[in-house]
Amino acid sequence: MKAFPAGFLWGGAIAANQVEGAWQEDGKGPSTSDMQPNGVFGELVERKEGDSALKDVAIDFYHRYPEDVALFAEMGFNCLRISIAWTRIFPNGDESTPNEAGLAFYDDLFDELAEHGITPLVTLSHYEMPWGLVKEYGGWGSRETIRCFEHYARTVFSRYQNKVKLWLTFNEINMSLHAPMTGVGLPNSSSKAEVYQAIHHQLVASALAVKACHEIIPDAKIGNMLLGGLMYPLSCKPEDVFETLQQNRSWAFFGDVQCRGAYPGYMLRYFRDNGIEIEITDADREALRTTVDFISFSYYMSGCVTADEALNEQLRGNILSMVPNPHLPSSEWGWQIDPLGLRTLLNMMWDRWQKPLFIVENGLGAKDHVEADGSIHDDYRIAYMNDHLLQVREAIEDGVEMLGYTSWGPIDLVSASKAEISKRYGFIYVDREDDGSGTLARSRKKSFFWYRDVIASNGANLE
Repeated sequence: MKAFPAGFLWGGAIAANQVEGAWQEDGKGPSTSDMQPNGVFGELVERKEGDSALKDVAIDFYHRYPEDVALFAEMGFNCLRISIAWTRIFPNGDESTPNEAGLAFYDDLFDELAEHGITPLVTLSHYEMPWGLVKEYGGWGSRETIRCFEHYARTVFSRYQNKVKLWLTFNEINMSLHAPMTGVGLPNSSSKAEVYQAIHHQLVASALAVKACHEIIPDAKIGNMLLGGLMYPLSCKPEDVFETLQQNRSWAFFGDVQCRGAYPGYMLRYFRDNGIEIEITDADREALRTTVDFISFSYYMSGCVTADEALNEQLRGNILSMVPNPHLPSSEWGWQIDPLGLRTLLNMMWDRWQKPLFIVENGLGAKDHVEADGSIHDDYRIAYMNDHLLQVREAIEDGVEMLGYTSWGPIDLVSASKAEISKRYGFIYVDREDDGSGTLARSRKKSFFWYRDVIASNGANLE
């Protein structure tokens, strides 16, 4: 029987700015996420006293995490991916001394996970950074931010060295190309040269964090995190095939640097051809030689590429400006559903980098209907996840080395793109609406019991 390996990590993934709330409690400073109350693609808003946003409370995980962790344990989770809110530790980003109340919160959370036998997988920066670093230095456009991030990373590695052995540096690091404020703290109107210089600083910081992790926690593993943006050629025209190669390289480049320790030739040519000059010092090149231990990534959909610009303009229109695949169905939010694409992507990544892979986000955002008796029959979510996990199992049979699978949003949370909760991902329903109404009560969906059985069987019951 085809099966998942022994020791496979099963669980879910959440992000501080999408679940915690408590955005001004216990000394926490404002983050870029707080200044984007309407999501990644919303306008930047300088928050004023008395205003409010859905993320300010989110699902109140900050106060309710014991209840939520108990529900995750009931499903059988042996892993939970979380992120640390950088501004809980360093409110402005450049302090020399950390905020003890922020450190203590994560101590308590890690202790709660340990009591339930759940391994934490911790992201250092998940779609947010201190607003103070943006205001004072210009975000990742400044080398000063590298120093601040390394200080933050070393602080949390030292504090949690006995509690956390799995780490990630930056969430979906390639997303900076599409949403610079979210990724690198630059205005979304920034030039390509400005964005790539900021990305370079972030890649150096990521490598320095990997080095620090290896020094401080020798028995830990630390990986990168990519948005897996698999592209297919829209046709077999050689021009479409070559343009697809270029589009896939645009995100794989981040993995090449973090896994191979240097900029690939195709990227250096891209900079030359586009008149982009990146300041790369000898110290930067030396830092980049430190590579990640494993590769983690998100996968939600695939897309198509065509070299026909007129067709591009006509067909594009979703989060990554992908051309829709005429052979695939779409979710309510227009994201195309492609389980086989996940197997393809896993094989591509394994062939390219030969490092263990970890799927740390995958799931279906949908509008759930609560029945009169309180039940939620989310068979569409079960079907989506079942079909994707079957392809993960096939990839393992292909010889791909897999560490684990954490579904995105095991509990309903505020979405990143538009900061709405009506786009629900969870196995656990949270009684809250986009207008902020609701009791925040938790309840189990049909998928809760399905995922519990998948984990209990180590994936053997998938069909």
